[in-house]
This record gives sequence, structure tokens and C-alpha cells, in this order.
Amino acid sequence: MNKIAIFASGSGTNAENIIKFFKENKKIEISLIFSNNKNAHVIQRAVNHNIKYHIFSRPDFYDSDKILNILKENKTDFIVLAGFMWLIPEYLIDAYPNKIINIHPALLPKYGGKGMFGMKVHEAVVENRDTESGISIHYVNKEYDKGNIIFQTKCNVLPDDTADDVAKKVHELEYAHFPVVIKNLLNN
Repeated sequence: MNKIAIFASGSGTNAENIIKFFKENKKIEISLIFSNNKNAHVIQRAVNHNIKYHIFSRPDFYDSDKILNILKENKTDFIVLAGFMWLIPEYLIDAYPNKIINIHPALLPKYGGKGMFGMKVHEAVVENRDTESGISIHYVNKEYDKGNIIFQTKCNVLPDDTADDVAKKVHELEYAHFPVVIKNLLNN
């Protein structure tokens, strides 16, 4: 059994999509949800699906072994970032080499890095009159959005598309591809 921990900071739509995808899988289990935001809707999604969750502070994450100890106690094999906004500390990367992945709502290396998330990315795509956008799923390293890319897929951006239109297209790609890429990486 591969046990996955999901880290999320917001509403948790991608987290819930992943949870539903693996609900009946006998080889992969979403066993933990972590959030750095006590008001994040992802917590309610964890409750709704009977998944343990942990809310943590910046000192818990960066200045202690608390998160790593919880992951090890749970026998976590793999970590998925689904809308998690903090840079992953080096101790976690070292403990889970090539076992932490992130999804980014753009075709990296474009529109990546600190501060480039959510609607900011889609607004930049529209402002720069790009003709395509998409998603990038990548391994996590010590820098925002700089890990090796595992998977990318594109969508067209039409001249009259708004940032909301682009966001909708990108979300559809996320929902369709993120769980499948996770499954393929775990060979199940």
C-alpha cells in the first residue's frame, strides 16, 4: 500500500479530486491532509472523506521535526502538493527524494516562481496575450517551481479569453491529469 500525504493551503478542489480518484484503489491510499491554513476548505474535505488532517504553523514546518515525525509515523510514501503555497524545507526534500510532486497552473518555466500562483498566473497569461497555457507537474526541489518536469499538457487561449476563462480550462486539465500522473508514478 502506497500512502500519500497531500499538502494544501486553500479550497482543496484538486485534493478532493485526487481523494475521489483513489477512493477504491487497493494499492494507493490518501492517508493524510496537511494544511498551513486553519480556515482552508481542504480541512472540511478531509473530514468529509474521513481522512486524518493536521494544521501546522510556520515554526512547526520550518523549525521542528513535527511534520516529518507525523509523516514517518503514518508510513507516508509520497507527498503531493495541491495548491500549497510554502516552499518545502530541505529536510523534507532530503527525507523524500523524488517523492514530492507539485502541480503548477502554467507551462513552466513560464509564470513560475515565488508569488506566481492561482489567478496571478492566469492574469499574466492573458496580459501577455499568450495563445496557450496549461499545467506542469514537477518534482519539488529547493526552489519554487524549478524541479524536473514530469508532465505538461496545454490548452488554447483565445484572444477574447479572460483570466477566469483560462483558469477554467487549466482546472479541467488539472482534474483530468493530476491523479493519473500520480498513479503512473506509483506504478499502480
